[in-house]
Amino acid sequence: MHKLSRRHLLGAVCGGCVAVQEGFRATPVQAQTTAPAAGAAQRPGWFPSRWGPQDELGAANLLTPQKAQEAARLVQGGRTYRMGIVVGRDTPAFPPRSVAITVQMPDQFEGATVPSDNKMSYVDDMINGWLGVGTQMDSLAHLGIDNVFYNGNHAKDFVRTTGVTKLGIEKVPPIVTRGVLLDLAKFKGKPRLDGGELVSADELRAAMQQQNVRVTPGDVLVLHTGWLSMLGENAQRFGAEEPGIDGPGAEYLASLQPVAVGADTWGIEAVPFKNPRVLWQGHQVLLAQNGIYILETLDTSALVRDGVSEFMFVLGQPLYRGAVQAIINPVAIR
Repeated sequence: MHKLSRRHLLGAVCGGCVAVQEGFRATPVQAQTTAPAAGAAQRPGWFPSRWGPQDELGAANLLTPQKAQEAARLVQGGRTYRMGIVVGRDTPAFPPRSVAITVQMPDQFEGATVPSDNKMSYVDDMINGWLGVGTQMDSLAHLGIDNVFYNGNHAKDFVRTTGVTKLGIEKVPPIVTRGVLLDLAKFKGKPRLDGGELVSADELRAAMQQQNVRVTPGDVLVLHTGWLSMLGENAQRFGAEEPGIDGPGAEYLASLQPVAVGADTWGIEAVPFKNPRVLWQGHQVLLAQNGIYILETLDTSALVRDGVSEFMFVLGQPLYRGAVQAIINPVAIR
């Protein structure tokens, strides 16, 4: 098993076994070489949105009624696939994240009921924790380059402890579009890729050609690596490493103009990183440079089992004002 240095250790928070991560800090990627679009109020060397200097939606601008209609035409038998996983106190998460559900029966001590002739009882629950646990969506406010996020927004201008004032998860419209699944495990000829195994841009290209997978603007592209099966075998290992893409791979995927890129891994990128001093470059390429959303820890097993490569993708994420992530449960329909 490959291991990261303590400074860059990634691990799981599971069952009382806590692995810490120190010094999480995005490393700037290569500066833009093309000139910003006319009128774009951008910082020098930044990546202007093609939808204008005030744009907060990024690739969600590609979602149209026509994309929803195209997706609906893919529905043949009407079978639905839950792509989210069950989330609880023992779900591995990027440190220091965790989540806990607390169930209560307010003011109903020792079997008492709410004062009423019909003896009404009720149960409520409270969630304490982070929104980046389990199956999740990263908004465009989640990760940037040297404190600058999508469309040139600097953290000092919009990040507040009470919530971001721009690029929040509540800005993302419902995502109803064509979903495309690329089976990287099948391409590599094994049931599951290894932790740290990198899938290069050339391999992504070859896998798409081999499996006749075509991505059109506004699609959701989902990568199957088989890594989610590790969660049931060794949760600590699942959260400590993963197969996936890198910066150049993300650049290739971004060129296809999907609205989102997802995977059955907790971070879509290969961990440990090939260069331990270059962290989450794929996130920077997708989120900060191209406004493409990231979906993590997707359950793709049933889709692969049934040989589904394209489907109707449906997601209405929680509308938490000012949040940068959300725990989600996308649905594939075929």
